Amino acid sequence: MNFEASRAKALDKLDYFVENNLSEYSKLRNFDYGPENRSNISCLSPYITHGIISEKEVIKKSLSKFSFSKNEKFIQEVLWRTYWKGWLELRPDVWSDYLIELNNIKDKFKNNQNYLSAIEGKTNVECFNVWINELKENNYLHNHTRMWFASIWIFTLDLPWQLGAEFFMQHLYDGDAASNTLGWRWVAGVQTQGKHYLASEWNIKKFTNNRFNNIKLVENAPPKVSDKTYSIIKQDFVNSQNIENKNLLIFENNLSFETTDFQNSKFKKIYLISNKNENRSIKLDKKVLRFKSLLINDQEQRLKNNSIDCEVIDISEIQNINENIIALYPSVGENLDYLNSINLKLNFLYRKLDQYSWQYCNKGFFNFKNYIPKIISTFN
Repeated sequence: MNFEASRAKALDKLDYFVENNLSEYSKLRNFDYGPENRSNISCLSPYITHGIISEKEVIKKSLSKFSFSKNEKFIQEVLWRTYWKGWLELRPDVWSDYLIELNNIKDKFKNNQNYLSAIEGKTNVECFNVWINELKENNYLHNHTRMWFASIWIFTLDLPWQLGAEFFMQHLYDGDAASNTLGWRWVAGVQTQGKHYLASEWNIKKFTNNRFNNIKLVENAPPKVSDKTYSIIKQDFVNSQNIENKNLLIFENNLSFETTDFQNSKFKKIYLISNKNENRSIKLDKKVLRFKSLLINDQEQRLKNNSIDCEVIDISEIQNINENIIALYPSVGENLDYLNSINLKLNFLYRKLDQYSWQYCNKGFFNFKNYIPKIISTFN
C-alpha cells in the first residue's frame, strides 16, 4: 500500500495493473485480501481524484489491452466517480446541507463513547477495528470494505452517517466531496430513498477469505430517512471562449495540466492552489495534506520542466491576483466553497469528459451506465 506522489509513479501503477491484473478484475474485484495484497484492484483512485491521471487515460489504456466487453466492469467502476461528481453538480445543495448537518451533530457527539470507540478502533466488531487502523495507516480502504465499514458505522454502532463521511474525508487519499458524501448517503438509505446497504457476516467472511471472526452485526435494520428532496438545478457547463494570456488557477483535482483539454492554450501564468486546513470545513489528516502538497509540487516541477511560468500559492492568496483570472473548475467541494465564501466569481474551464457525461447524471447510475459506450466514444 504505497502511494508515491508523482505522475510517473501513477503511470507505472496503471501500466502494471493493465498488463498483469486487469484480466481478472471483474471476477476478483470484490475480494479484500488485506493491504498486503491488492493485486485484484487498481489502487488508482488517489491519482484519479487529483487529476494526476485522468479517467480518459485509464480507460484508453485498458481498451488498448482488452475489448470493451472484457473491460466493461472496470470502466464502469472508473466512471462511478464521474457519475457521482455530475450527480452532485446538478444538486449542489446536498453538499452544503451535509456540512450544515455535520456541524450541528459534531458538538453533540464529541464526547460520545460509541463514537470515540469507533474512531479509536475499540469496538466489539473485530473487522471494523482492523479497518479503522488500516485507514489511518494507509489512507486507503478497498471499495467493498468501505461499504461494510459504513454499514457497520450506521446500523451496528448506531452513529450518524455524517460523522462517518467526515472520518473518511479526513483520512482517505482519494476522498472527494461527491463520491464520499453520496456513497455514505447511499449506504444509509437517503441517497436512493428507502434503499440502504446492510453488511452481513457471511458476505464479509466470503469476500475477506475468512480473515475475520466475531462478526456480530445488526443485519436487519430499517434505512435512515430524510425529509429533504433535491431538485435538479439546470446548469450550463460552458467554457469561456477568451482564455489566451490569462492567469490560470489549477486546484487539487486537476494536477496534470499537460493532459488537459487546455494544454495548448497560452496562459500568462499558472497558479497551483494549495488549500490547508484553515480554510476547510473538514480538517484533513496531516498525511492527506502532505500527499496533496507533494502532488502539487510534482505538477509544479513538470510545468517548469516544460518552461511554463507557474507558482504554488495558498488559496487565501487568490485575491492578490488582481486581473485576468480563469480557473480549471474545482467541482463542488471545499475549494469552490472558499471561492464562494469570498464572493469571487470566476470564469471556469470544464473538462470535455465532464461536459459530456454530466448531462446523463440526472438519474441513477443504472441509467448512466447505458450511456457509457457513447461517453467513451467521444475520446476513444
